[in-house]
Amino acid sequence: MKTTYALFDAFVSAPTLLLRGCAVTGHPVTDAAMGRLSGSAEMERLLDQPGPVTLETVVSADWSVSLAGMVNLKRPAAIAAGLQDREEPIQVYVHVLKHPKYGNFLVDTGISRKLVDDPTGSGVGWLVRAVMHTNKLRIRKSTVEILQELNGPLAGVFFTHLHLDHIAGTPDVPAGTPLYISWPEATAERSFKYIFTRRSTNNLLAGKPLREWRFRPDPQGKFDGVLDVFGDGSVFAISVPGHTPGSVAYAVRTPHGPVLLSGDTSHTRWGWEHGVEPGTYTDDNDRNLENLQRLKALADRHPNMAVRLGHQP
Repeated sequence: MKTTYALFDAFVSAPTLLLRGCAVTGHPVTDAAMGRLSGSAEMERLLDQPGPVTLETVVSADWSVSLAGMVNLKRPAAIAAGLQDREEPIQVYVHVLKHPKYGNFLVDTGISRKLVDDPTGSGVGWLVRAVMHTNKLRIRKSTVEILQELNGPLAGVFFTHLHLDHIAGTPDVPAGTPLYISWPEATAERSFKYIFTRRSTNNLLAGKPLREWRFRPDPQGKFDGVLDVFGDGSVFAISVPGHTPGSVAYAVRTPHGPVLLSGDTSHTRWGWEHGVEPGTYTDDNDRNLENLQRLKALADRHPNMAVRLGHQP
C-alpha cells in the first residue's frame, strides 16, 4: 500500500515528467577524447592475435531476480522449453582491465558495500531499493576491495550501460575518475520509468565526469559501430543498442586469447545458448535480439573467444 501511495504522489507532483518521461540521468556529459573510430573488419583481423591486456572478471555479489526480466519468456524457444517465471540466481560482475601503457580500468563497477549497509546515505531511494530487492544482494567482494588490490591508480570506468546494478559500485570510485558511456545512453531516451531511478542514478554518478563515445556506422555493416578504445587494437567497444539505447559490448585481446564482454545484451547462459534476449528489463526487445545474434555470430567466427555474459557464467 505504501508503494501505491508513493506512486500516486509521483503522479500528482510530476505531471510534466509523466507526459514526457525523463532521461536516465541529468549528469553532465562531454565527448570522450579516448576512442578511435574503427570497424568490424579491423577488429576481426586482430582478434585472434594475442594481445597485451590482462582481464579478470570478479564476482562482486550474488543476487536473485525475476527470470522474466532476464529472459524473454514470450520467444518460441522459451515457450518450447517450458520456461516459467521464477526467482533466478545471478551474479553482479566487475571486469578488471589492465593495459600495460594506459593503466587500470573497470568494466562496470560491481557493488559498493555502502549501497547495502547505508543505501540512504548512498543516495538510493527506498522505492528503488524495494523494486531492485537490494536486500537480496550478498556481497562477495565490494568495489572498494577490488580497487585496493589494483597495482596503481584507477584510470577510468567503461560502462556497458547505466542500469543501477552496473553503476552500484561508483560510490567507491575516486572522485574525478572519468566514466565512459556510449551516446545516447545518458541523453537521448526519455522514459517514464526513469522518473523513479533518475535521482538515484545521479547520486551514484556524482563527482565523476561522464565521457561519451559517439559511434559511427560500421563500414562492414556487422554492428552499429566499433571503436578502438586505446587506438592500438587491444580493446574494441561495440555498439549493441537494444537492452538500452547506448548498450556496449567489449572485445578484449589478452595474452590467452580474445574475450567478449556481452554486457546485458545477454544476461543468462540459457539466453545466450538459445539465442533469446532479456525480457522485461530490456528497452527494445527486437533490437536487443538483433544485436545478440550479431554477437553470437562474432563468437562463432572466432571459436577461441571466451564469452562472459551479463549476469551468469
